[in-house]
Amino acid sequence: MAFFDKLFGGLAKTRAQIDENLSEVFSRETIDDDFYDDLEELLILSDIGVVATENIIEQLQSDAKAKHIKTPNGLGTLLMDTVREQMSTCVADYEFEEKKSVVLVVGVNGVGKTTTIGKLASKYRQQGKKVMIAAADTFRAAALDQLSVWADRSGAYLITGKEGQDPSSVVYDAVNAAKSRDTDILLIDTAGRLNNKKNLMDELAKMKRIIEREYPDAYKETLIVLDGATGQNAVNQARQFKEATDVSGIVITKLDGSSKGGIAIAIQSELSIPVKYIGIGEGIDDLQRFDADDYVKALFYKEGYSEDADKEQ
Repeated sequence: MAFFDKLFGGLAKTRAQIDENLSEVFSRETIDDDFYDDLEELLILSDIGVVATENIIEQLQSDAKAKHIKTPNGLGTLLMDTVREQMSTCVADYEFEEKKSVVLVVGVNGVGKTTTIGKLASKYRQQGKKVMIAAADTFRAAALDQLSVWADRSGAYLITGKEGQDPSSVVYDAVNAAKSRDTDILLIDTAGRLNNKKNLMDELAKMKRIIEREYPDAYKETLIVLDGATGQNAVNQARQFKEATDVSGIVITKLDGSSKGGIAIAIQSELSIPVKYIGIGEGIDDLQRFDADDYVKALFYKEGYSEDADKEQ
C-alpha cells in the first residue's frame, strides 16, 4: 500500500469531521461575517490551532476579495491553497541524513519516541548507512529493552549504560564510539521528564556541550517526537521542549485513527518548527518523510488523490 493511501486512511476521522462541518458552512448562499466566524470555529475544532486558523481566515478573506468571490462555493480550492501556504512557512531540510550526524531525539514518555528511533535506525540501515543508537534514557529499563530489539532487528550498533547512570556519560561514550567506528548517524534516546523542566534543560544542555566538545565536526539535529492523537497537548509539549533546547524538527506519531489530524498545521504555524516525519501505523515503513501537500489532500479530499482529481481542483 502506498504511503499516501495509509495517510488518507489514517486521517479518515479528521477528514470526516472537517467534511461534515464544511459541507454545512459552504452550503450557504453568501459570504459574510457569520460565514467566516463559523469557518474559524470549524478549523479550531479540527485542531488546526488558533494562530494557524487566524492566519488562514485572514488570507482567505483577502484572496476572496481580490478574486471577487461572492459565494462560499467558490472558496473550496482557495481554502486548501491557503492551508498549503500555512504549511509552507517552514521548509524541512534533511541535511543531517547526508552527513556525519548526531541526532538527539526528545519527547515525553509514551509518545512513541523509542519506537521512532528504531524505525529511523532501520530506515537509515536500509540506505546502507552505519547507524548507532545511544540508550541515554537510563531511568527507564523498558526503553533499553525496546532499543535492544530495534538494534538487533536493524543491525544498528547499541551503546548502553547502567540503570540510573548519568545520561551524559552514555552520550560521551556513544559520541566517541561513533567517531572511532566511522558511524554515519548516531541516534540518542533521551529522557522525557517534563515534571521538572529545569533538570531536563540542564541535562539536555550538558549532552549538547559534550557532543560539541567531543565531535565538533558532526552535524547536530534535535528531533522532538509528538503523539498526534493528543492534539493541543502535543503543541504544548513541543513549546516546552523548544524552551529547553533547540528543536530543529518534529516527528508526529499515532495519527492513524485520530480525530486530531490537523495538529501538524498548528505546530508549524505556532512554533515555526518543520514537521520532518509522520507515522501512520506500526510497521517500519509506516514512518515517512512529511509531505505537506499530501497531508492537506488527505485532510480535505473526500476520495483518494489522483491526477484527475487534482486537475478538477
